[in-house]
Amino acid sequence: MATLYRKYRPQNFKEVIGQNHIKITLQHEIESDKIAHAYLFCGPRAVGKTTVARVLAKAINCQKRKSHESEPCNACEACEKITAGRSMDIIEIDAASYTGVDNVRENIIANARVAPANCKYKVFIIDEVHMLSTSAFNALLKIIEEPPAYVVFILCTTEAHKVPATIISRCERFDFKRISILEITNKLERISNKEGVKIDKKILEAIARQSEGHMRDAESLLGQVIAIGGKEITIEEADLVIPRSNIAEAINLIGCLKDKDAGAAIILINRVLDEGVNLKIFISDLIEILRKIMLLNINPLLSEKLALSLGESLEAKISQVSRDFDLNQIILYIEKFIEARENLKGSFIIQLPIEVAIAGLCAAGSINNANSAPNVNRFSAREQNGAPLNNSRPPKPAPLSAPVPAAPMKKISLKEILDKWNEVLVRIKKHNHSLSFILRVCEPKDVRGNKVCLAFKYRFHKDRIGEAAIKPLVEKALNDVYGAPLTIEAIVDESLEINSNNGVNGSGSVGDSQSDSDVSAQHSEKEKKDDDNLVDNLLKTFGGKVVN
Repeated sequence: MATLYRKYRPQNFKEVIGQNHIKITLQHEIESDKIAHAYLFCGPRAVGKTTVARVLAKAINCQKRKSHESEPCNACEACEKITAGRSMDIIEIDAASYTGVDNVRENIIANARVAPANCKYKVFIIDEVHMLSTSAFNALLKIIEEPPAYVVFILCTTEAHKVPATIISRCERFDFKRISILEITNKLERISNKEGVKIDKKILEAIARQSEGHMRDAESLLGQVIAIGGKEITIEEADLVIPRSNIAEAINLIGCLKDKDAGAAIILINRVLDEGVNLKIFISDLIEILRKIMLLNINPLLSEKLALSLGESLEAKISQVSRDFDLNQIILYIEKFIEARENLKGSFIIQLPIEVAIAGLCAAGSINNANSAPNVNRFSAREQNGAPLNNSRPPKPAPLSAPVPAAPMKKISLKEILDKWNEVLVRIKKHNHSLSFILRVCEPKDVRGNKVCLAFKYRFHKDRIGEAAIKPLVEKALNDVYGAPLTIEAIVDESLEINSNNGVNGSGSVGDSQSDSDVSAQHSEKEKKDDDNLVDNLLKTFGGKVVN
């Protein structure tokens, strides 16, 4: 008894699932009688490369096909022989079994010199052509470049990068794509109807997802399901054959994260683990769904073209879950779960990296919503061991009162900055001793609005002030001293003169004591000598020492 994928193999272009960009081009060539002498079909396994090659061979040799038509009749002698695999003019070669140069000479070159027996064209279909040896490719090169007028070559491969460029350049190349979940589901539904089997569409979608875009895999899996289930297939029977899909659980996890419900999410992860699910595969599915939501957020067309299709029921669920997601939030989720996936292998508690990621994401969510506390320390109202506890909803926020107009920002002049600059240095030194030395060799140049421009003679000083850990420290000191939310902008001024007074002409000496009290004369004199020596300042700034 023939398997389903052999029994329902397409016999014309109309029956071929997907690959419309390839079918249209080939049909136009057939209709206009402009057949190429060599084709290269590339793409993943089980997406129709060999099938399209056979349909093409049948169409160009069909005896009853009218001009300006492209479909084979499947009724003439040539079509029937090609369909049955009995045509002497259609030669299929498995390159994995015939890799040597001698086989190429005997099976291809010698046969190509003989005119076709019954057909118009002699067609060589070479499957897995990338398996040929280098010498075999070299022997094949000349005959592919200038074959007899009645010879057509169709080379099929899953690894086009292994085919020499000299061969590719002599062929018309067609890249096959994986078949969508919807298209696979529709064909499986037609097959089950023809087989007289009643099967739920959710089961067919699960089979299509499991096949990952490979039609032959989907048909083989459907055959197994039909074999154990009889004329009516239940979900329980299908689960015996179809590996359990965890995509629905992954979508539920995203829903928990959306609600900032860390308790429910952690329970879900542990339940999935107890059921024997591979967490690495589960997180990979989760990341794939998050990627789909990200593309959907950027542009729905990107999601349709580039993301994994999951079937109607799950697509609707994802659309509902992703409704209120922010793009930055999705990117953060993807980054956290990629990191968690990498940490799974070395974790002594296998689920711990995922639990940490969940807790962190739910805690981070509270930053975006100050009225919503993360649910890390409570078990969800969503479920306990898979069962919902209650249907409570988060309380509605209290109505906001009329906004209070903000007070006008205090304007700070450059003179005020210079007058109190020593105070800024004192505050900075309490938190970061070396930072105060950098600020002592800079000069406040200008104040524009709430931005203070600081000039440095050397770029490495400017870069140091711009570091993420340093800049907020300086701005906080400015805020404390001047009572205004000031920010800083650092520039390089190579003409800046560094002197004992820091280039600041404000009144008062530079405060360098570790308290707010006046600096003693002896200590000020020591600091002044240190400032005169630039090398000494640099050593203090970066914690270096002179090595003989």
